[in-house]
Amino acid sequence: MSDDKPVSGIAGDAIMALFGAPKALIGVIHLAPLPGAPRYADEGVDAIYTRALDDARAYLDNGCDGVIVENHGDVPFSKPDDIGPEVAAHMAVAADRIRLTLGKPVGINVLANAPIPALAIASASGAGFIRVNQWANAYVANEGLLDGEAAKAMRYRARLRAKGIRIFADAHVKHGAHAITGDRAVEELVRDLVFFDADAIIATGQRTGHAADLGYIRQIKQASHLPTLVGSGVTADNVAAILDIVDGVIVASSLKHGGVWWNPADPARVRAFAAAAGR
Repeated sequence: MSDDKPVSGIAGDAIMALFGAPKALIGVIHLAPLPGAPRYADEGVDAIYTRALDDARAYLDNGCDGVIVENHGDVPFSKPDDIGPEVAAHMAVAADRIRLTLGKPVGINVLANAPIPALAIASASGAGFIRVNQWANAYVANEGLLDGEAAKAMRYRARLRAKGIRIFADAHVKHGAHAITGDRAVEELVRDLVFFDADAIIATGQRTGHAADLGYIRQIKQASHLPTLVGSGVTADNVAAILDIVDGVIVASSLKHGGVWWNPADPARVRAFAAAAGR
């Protein structure tokens, strides 16, 4: 395992600091399409917030330790510079209502790869962490060429006086081609995240709901001293084996009705998943 340390990141174990336990189960709240998105059907914002709270209760009342609020309904996703202020505004309200109502840790992920709006949302809503799919380097995503925005984001976090907001960064993120960095080992890409002051590393499969190989997960886990999570393809069948390797899981599809990501979270599936994880 690497013994390198972040130069100016937050000291301590982000998982323990946020969740009060060495292992974390984190459910993903896929928000319905927000105003301004192509699939928004003008049903009003209260329906969006009610659905988000219902999903949060399904996760947090049945064994999960926290949630991530994500604008997954805003398909097709925009590049960071094209994301309007309406996204941050509506996500902040949703996250704030969840945190105040349920009192559990909340994270933010703004698609696609938008850490600066995510930090603004987290600051406004009291969320404890953000997820960033490409923190360092660059890759070719569904949205086109996306750069890591660590330098901009860390300076923005400093301006907000929000250094307590943790950075959960994906390594070799799903839904992308990594030919740009294809001449560098995955372990080196993980160390780039450490060098750029991420607080936790996320390993994923190739797409939403796709399970990563256990050997690949170990490879990412062993590349740094930071807490590592798996962020796709986790199910009741494989969660115990995955948690033997890493410090947490981020899960959505397998906990939704019918196992489909755009459906509401299913409390029975969450309970079965938590039991399989040893809760």
